[in-house]
Amino acid sequence: MYSLLLAIIYIAFISLGLPDALLGSAWPVIHNQLNVPLSFAGIVSMIISIGTIISSLLSDGLTRRFKVGLVTVTSVLMTAVALLGFSISDSFLQICFWAIPYGLGAGAVDAALNNYVAIHYKSRHMSWLHCFWGVGASISPYIMSYSLTGGHGWNHGYLLVSIIQMVLTLILFISLPMWKGRNNESNISNNISTSEDSSNALGLNGALKIKGVKLVLITFFGYCALESTAGLWASSYFVEYRGADPDIAARFVSLYYLGITFGHFLSGFISEKLGDKSLIRYGLIIIFLGIILLGFPGASNLMAFVGLVIIGFGCAPIYPSIIHATPGNFGEENSQAIIGIQMASAYTGITFMPLLFGFIANHINIGLYPIYLLVFAFLMIIMSERLNKILARR
Repeated sequence: MYSLLLAIIYIAFISLGLPDALLGSAWPVIHNQLNVPLSFAGIVSMIISIGTIISSLLSDGLTRRFKVGLVTVTSVLMTAVALLGFSISDSFLQICFWAIPYGLGAGAVDAALNNYVAIHYKSRHMSWLHCFWGVGASISPYIMSYSLTGGHGWNHGYLLVSIIQMVLTLILFISLPMWKGRNNESNISNNISTSEDSSNALGLNGALKIKGVKLVLITFFGYCALESTAGLWASSYFVEYRGADPDIAARFVSLYYLGITFGHFLSGFISEKLGDKSLIRYGLIIIFLGIILLGFPGASNLMAFVGLVIIGFGCAPIYPSIIHATPGNFGEENSQAIIGIQMASAYTGITFMPLLFGFIANHINIGLYPIYLLVFAFLMIIMSERLNKILARR
């Protein structure tokens, strides 16, 4: 039963990743068909992110009241219905409307499952859990590419993913009795409450007074801005600026997410040997290499595509390493509050930085895509190394 429930949780994380790469893969076709500016993808992405933030903040109360299993089933069902809404949309306003339940469903299930696995399973499962998110994020661009090359259109791609989500919802619904078989879920509520009390005791002002916290927040902001912008705008960059076919671009976007997925998997085996600081440094070096290949003057499309995949591989260890290093860097008594603020910083980068690049692409030149990514890579390396110096002196 232990292993079967874990497998179902992995399946749930596949469902969480499935919708995430669809918008970026399909947008070069969507914006032409709906006759809206290229930059409007950032608006849709922002609506989804805001919904995710709201549902994440509400997830503690929802989990206590309705339990993790039911929250998971309901959330996946919401994303399935939202994707079905995307598939029947024929205007930008309709897409914006369906982006609301899309984001609300994603945030609640993410928070609920991460908490459940952290409490009931060993730490290595938490690392590999995100590999399964990457599996979903890697599969969906292939589904969209199949729909585009087969002449079915982007609506059909969303429909196929919606059907898959419906099937996963049914599997999760059948598994509901298994969730009750684990440890008493009142323990989850107690742990959540304890975390909230710890966060409130320190507070935002108290956390920011701790030396190095501002630096790690900027680093986290830069990372999430880079990863989300790279994934959302890669397909449009290759199609609009480099003249690549939309279906080929969609396939390489899936390889970008596959690079993140494989990197998460590998990091689970080497993290204890290398340590968080080294993993962040190696990840940033790999990202720099990928950006150089992506934007090198005169580089072929193939070289640029390879650069995109390398960027994804370099991104993989940074997010979990920053989170994992927080208790050691700032003390276990402060870590819960600081991690909460890090999440807020992350969602700020995810919400607004792809939108900002959308306006740059629309009003200046989408060819600035590699330079935009490079700015955040430099920001990360400067802030993280300054943090390392502060911690070394301490």
